[in-house]
Amino acid sequence: MPNRAPDQEHSPHPAAAPLKAVDALLGVATTADETGTAHGFAGDLLRTLAEHTAATGSAVWLDRGDGTGPQLLAAQGKRLPPASAARRITVPVSLPWSAELRLDAPDTPQAQTLTQLAVQRLGMTLEHQRLRDSDRRRQTSLAFLAEVSELLAQSLDLTLTLALIPRLVVPRLGTWCTLHRATPGRRLEPAAAAHADEAMSAWLDAVSDDLTRSLLAPPVADALLAGKNVPLPTSLSGIAVPLFARGEWLGVLSIGRDTDSPRDPDEIPVAEEVARRCALAMDNARIHEERQTVSHTLQQALLPAKLPTIQGLGIGAEYVPAGRGVEVGGDLYDIMAMPDGRWLVMVGDVSGKGVHAAAVTGLIREVIRVLVKDGRPLQSVLATLNETLSERSERYCTLALAAFDTRGGGSDVEVSLHLAGHDRPLVLHADGRVSSAGRWGTALGLVSPVTCPPARLVLKPGETLVFFTDGVTERRNGHEFFGTQRLAQRLTYLAGHPADVIAARLRTAAVDFSVDPPRDDMAIMAVRNDAER
Repeated sequence: MPNRAPDQEHSPHPAAAPLKAVDALLGVATTADETGTAHGFAGDLLRTLAEHTAATGSAVWLDRGDGTGPQLLAAQGKRLPPASAARRITVPVSLPWSAELRLDAPDTPQAQTLTQLAVQRLGMTLEHQRLRDSDRRRQTSLAFLAEVSELLAQSLDLTLTLALIPRLVVPRLGTWCTLHRATPGRRLEPAAAAHADEAMSAWLDAVSDDLTRSLLAPPVADALLAGKNVPLPTSLSGIAVPLFARGEWLGVLSIGRDTDSPRDPDEIPVAEEVARRCALAMDNARIHEERQTVSHTLQQALLPAKLPTIQGLGIGAEYVPAGRGVEVGGDLYDIMAMPDGRWLVMVGDVSGKGVHAAAVTGLIREVIRVLVKDGRPLQSVLATLNETLSERSERYCTLALAAFDTRGGGSDVEVSLHLAGHDRPLVLHADGRVSSAGRWGTALGLVSPVTCPPARLVLKPGETLVFFTDGVTERRNGHEFFGTQRLAQRLTYLAGHPADVIAARLRTAAVDFSVDPPRDDMAIMAVRNDAER
């Protein structure tokens, strides 16, 4: 074996230095620092790269696509001005991020290889950070959208919904927000607005008026009607998002921001999703409002527009529909003059509720009126009504008919009472005592022939006959019912009061018995003998 010179015995392998440099670059820790960014890793990487490439200066610039432009992530050595001769290497990272390594180092093969390795490692770290930031923003956006949906679902009042929408947007998606509602003829009118700074309300009002004109300009309006977002006028910074629900254009949501504030890369998709949910909430509130209007109109058509004034009799009536007033009820009350000079009071309850129950309610009311005006006895009226319901409806009805006779000229009022499956009315005596009246019969529309034996009573001066439907007595608070006994107790304290006051007080007592909306319609009618003793 030939002898080696001493200096040859310890000389490194020619490839040892590059491999050592590669190992050094690969050994830079990739753990992000406490701020959750790649700042620390980028600085370590630049220092290691400078050691093995003789770089006099280097820097990493990162643009997160948030509108703030490139930001210095890390730097090493001398400052590199924009016009320097430093090499600029693009760092591989997915949009909307972009990054660049600027390096002032000798352009040797080893330096090029190490630079490319550093760039690849930097790209992987930045991509990891981008994905982590994107996931964090996505989770935040999902939580925000869930909160928006929850708040919008808490009310079906259109006015409240319109006022709420801009306040949901600010400050999460913008500094200020205006909501323009579409009107007939595809015009726009300001409906609500919100600003992060309440002192800017006057400015916001002025902006809303100017914005209305800008949104109606042909190019912008055409884009909005086509379902496209448009940038706000050049004097403002932000976007206008069209509001569509069920194929109908409902308006525009304009979201403005400070020009120097950073932008979330997911800002537009989130704004579009918020606009979609807000539009659906607006449409649901509009539909609910229309249903309330229809229900109220229909309900008023089924009840007397005005109670008559009758010499010697005081009359009071109250009606409470089930739920929140969206469904029309199946309870009815009415009073009419009979051909023989008496007055007929009717209080009834049709099974079920909604449009079908309302149709039966209207049928019952009109059939009774026609038959009574024709001079038919009340027993015959009930029999005919029973046959009509059996033939034309699958619903049944409980009904109380009471004929009040004030023709005698005396102070007493004679009453002929028929109860077709209906609860017995209560008599409030002048001294506060309460008793029940009438004889219970069979409900209408169930069996034939109907059996409703008449009962006769005398209503003395100061006494009140109180009719009610089962929605009153079956008003529930937990497992407890309002009940007939509690109703009678409330009546005890109302002796001497006018009929309308008695009906109103009983309505309040029944409604306030529970915080929940009524599960069944409630009708109360009080007829008082107002003659002096």
